[in-house]
Amino acid sequence: MKAIITGATKGIGKAIGIALMKEGYDLAINSRSESDLIQTAKEFSVLRKGGNVIYHQTDMSDKAAVQLFGAFVLDQWGRADVLINNAGIFIPGKIITEPEGGLEKMVETNLYSAYYLTRMIVPAMIEKGSGHIFNMCSIASLIAYPNGGSYGISKFAMYGMSKALREELKETGVKVTSIMPGATWSNSWAGVDLPENRLMKASDIAEVVLSALKMSPSAVVEDIVIRPQLGDL
Repeated sequence: MKAIITGATKGIGKAIGIALMKEGYDLAINSRSESDLIQTAKEFSVLRKGGNVIYHQTDMSDKAAVQLFGAFVLDQWGRADVLINNAGIFIPGKIITEPEGGLEKMVETNLYSAYYLTRMIVPAMIEKGSGHIFNMCSIASLIAYPNGGSYGISKFAMYGMSKALREELKETGVKVTSIMPGATWSNSWAGVDLPENRLMKASDIAEVVLSALKMSPSAVVEDIVIRPQLGDL
């Protein structure tokens, strides 16, 4: 089995990679940092004897770069069984006062990247009659929150794309799952003075991905909302 994970060198993406590698999946990963990719690929490879990890340096806000990554995976594998659209960026701010260009940057990274990569990867899934797409949305896809600004706009849109895909692919055998995590320990929270148990672990998100993948072909988990026990921050 083969899985693509975007933004796989840190946080949730890396945790999912660890879980899938242990579960027997080969991985195709990307990141903006080549050194991070090389290190992460080494870490993944030692988790399972014979496990294969391919990687490609990719700026997910750049359409041409996203399509180059998609072409790289298809050239190496021909198809993928799982696509995890995880790459994203968070720039805090209010719509009226946030820096110029913030909306474009977050929509390009959080939405367009998933849109363009999905369009490349899904046809082979449809041809096979199976596959599973996970779109990493957010609690911010469901409710607006202070200082969320354009991030919320991009994540509402991501959830909309995910729901549209689900409807379009119902008859094809390809599953679509939208994941809406609340606050999860990752680089976005680096330096924040909070107790460890106030945020979820990235591995918690990886566990729900594995659970959804283990459903029978006749069942799909459409939406996963997962929050810290003490609620949103």
